[in-house]
Amino acid sequence: MQFNAVFKDFNACRKRYRLAKGSAGSGKSVNIAQDFILKLSSAEYVGANLLVVRKIEESNRDSTFAELVAAIYRIFGASQRIWIIRRNPIELECVLTGARIIFRGMKDDAQREKIKSITFPKGALTWVWIEEATELDEEDVDILDDRLRGRLENPHLFYQITFSFNPIYASHWIKAKYFDIQSDDIFTHHSTYKDNRFIDEAYYRRMELRKEQDPNGYRVYGLGEWGLVGGQFFSQWKKDLHVVKPFEIPAGWTRFRTMDWGSARPYAVLWGAVDYDGNLWIYRELYGYGGKPNVGTKESAAQVAEKIALLEGTEEINVAYLDSACWIVTNPGTPSIAEEINKVLQERRRRVFIPSTKGRVQAAEQVKLRLIGHTNSEGKQIPALRFFDTCFHAIRTIPILTHSKTRPEDVDTNEEDHAYDALGYLCLGRPYAPTRPKKSTWRDTYKKDRKESVWAI
Repeated sequence: MQFNAVFKDFNACRKRYRLAKGSAGSGKSVNIAQDFILKLSSAEYVGANLLVVRKIEESNRDSTFAELVAAIYRIFGASQRIWIIRRNPIELECVLTGARIIFRGMKDDAQREKIKSITFPKGALTWVWIEEATELDEEDVDILDDRLRGRLENPHLFYQITFSFNPIYASHWIKAKYFDIQSDDIFTHHSTYKDNRFIDEAYYRRMELRKEQDPNGYRVYGLGEWGLVGGQFFSQWKKDLHVVKPFEIPAGWTRFRTMDWGSARPYAVLWGAVDYDGNLWIYRELYGYGGKPNVGTKESAAQVAEKIALLEGTEEINVAYLDSACWIVTNPGTPSIAEEINKVLQERRRRVFIPSTKGRVQAAEQVKLRLIGHTNSEGKQIPALRFFDTCFHAIRTIPILTHSKTRPEDVDTNEEDHAYDALGYLCLGRPYAPTRPKKSTWRDTYKKDRKESVWAI
C-alpha cells in the first residue's frame, strides 16, 4: 500500500482523539479509509469494530462507504474475498477477523438513540470515524464518546475517535475543545493538497488560481487553516438563542413555505410560522443535499414538488414564496421551473408558489433584524427568528456565510447560500419591525392554543 508520508504519525497514533484538519484534496479521507481497512483486516486487532458517522446518514453511501470499499479493492484486488460488502443497508465485514464497519447518522434524536444501542456479534465498538466533523454538534460527539468504554480483552486494542474535516471557521467548538488546549489524549494533524503526492497537476493549478481569486476560501480549502471570524456575515447568530427544540405549532399561527431552486447546486425549501407577536419560527426544511457541501441532487422540479406535497400532507399553508427567477422560460416552448413545480402542487391540492420579492441587500437586513429581535424590560435579548434543531442544513450553512468581496453588504454567492436565500424570500414577504409584545395579550388572549413548551423556550 502507498501512503502520503505526512500521515505516518497520524496512522500510528493511539490517543483517544485524533483529528485530521486540512485542505480539500489533502488525501485525509483516502488515508483514513486505508488505515482502518488495514487495521481491521489484521489479526493484531481482533475484536475491533468501526462506526462511521456523518450528520446525514444517507450521505455515507457516496462518501465514507465508497472510500472504504475503494480501499478494500486497492489493498486486496478487484476479485478479493477478504471483505463482505453489503449495500442494502451498507455494511462491511472482514472474513479474516470478523470485524465490522457500520454507518450511522446524527440528524435527530431518533438517530442518536440508535447510536446508543449499537452492539457487534464479535468484539466491541472500539473506533469511531466522524467525517465532515464540523457538521456535528458537540452533544453528538459526547454521545459517541460515551459509547467507547469497558475493558478490552485484546491488549493491542484501544478506544479512539477519528475526526476529519475542513476548518470552516475559527469560532467552531471543535477548535476550542481540541485545538486550543493541551492534552495527552488529543492528537491534532494538519495537511494540505501540497502534501498529497497523488494529486494531479490540473487540481494543483486550480488551487493555486483560487489563491488569487478567493483568498479567504483558499485559506480554508487550500491551506486548511481556520476561517476568519471577522468574515462572518451574520455575526448576530448565537446557537443558544436561535436554535430550539421542536414543539407543536399552534393552529392560529400564519404558516409559510419558501423555496430557493437548485439542481446541480442544492435546492432549499423552508417552512416557517409567524406567531402573534411577529416572531418567525422555521420548523421544517427540505434540502437537496448531494452528499457534499454545495452539491445538489439533480432532481427534477416535479420530483421536488412531489416531496414538498408529501411532507406537507394536509397541512394548511397560507403563503408560499419561490425565487421570481424561476418564472423565466429558458427554453422556448417548455414550461418554466415554477410552472413545473406549481403544476404538481396544484394536482396535489397544495398551496402554489408566488414570485418572491427581489432585493438581496434588503433580505440580508431583514434576516439580521430578526436575529437581533428586541431586548425586553429585564435586558434579555428576544430574537424574532428561531430554527427548530431539525433544520440541519439551514443551521449548518447560514452562520458560516461570509461577506461578498465586491458587495460587502451582501453574502458571498459562491458559498452555500441556498437556505439563506429561501429565508430571505420569506423575510422580505413578512417584513419585521422590532416591537415589544404587550404583556396583556401573551397568556390571556391566546392561552388556549399556546403550548407550555413555547414558554420554556
